[in-house]
Amino acid sequence: MGSALFYHLTRSGPAQLLPMLIGKSLQAGWRVELRGRDRARQVALDEALWLREGFLPHGLAGGPHDARQPVLLTVEGQAAANAARCLIALDGAEVSGAECLALERACLIFDGNDPEALERARAQWRALKAEDVAAEYWSEAGGRWERKQ
Repeated sequence: MGSALFYHLTRSGPAQLLPMLIGKSLQAGWRVELRGRDRARQVALDEALWLREGFLPHGLAGGPHDARQPVLLTVEGQAAANAARCLIALDGAEVSGAECLALERACLIFDGNDPEALERARAQWRALKAEDVAAEYWSEAGGRWERKQ
């Protein structure tokens, strides 16, 4: 049974957090689905991940080798063909309780400086808790990532 980890961004953007989360998932032996809501944003993220320092193997969904990708960038409604055990959701992409329970981990990243994103994350938290998904809240407000109670 998996869990949902909510990451409340206040000092940095997803580009700073993603390499750490993806790296830890790959070290655990998990394939990753990186789900967004907008195809253009996922294309830009794909390019940014290739340009960063250090190698982070990944692919944009829709290619001929999706099933072989350790990290597959998808958009809502697009099936992840890479047998992911970890789902990382950006920009308020929906994550269901059933998905969380079938995975090792789901990470929901949201911008705490955006009132709409904050409310969407709160709604997802309530929905997942109502489906008996174990959830954790992480904040970087103090300057480093800390699990909050």
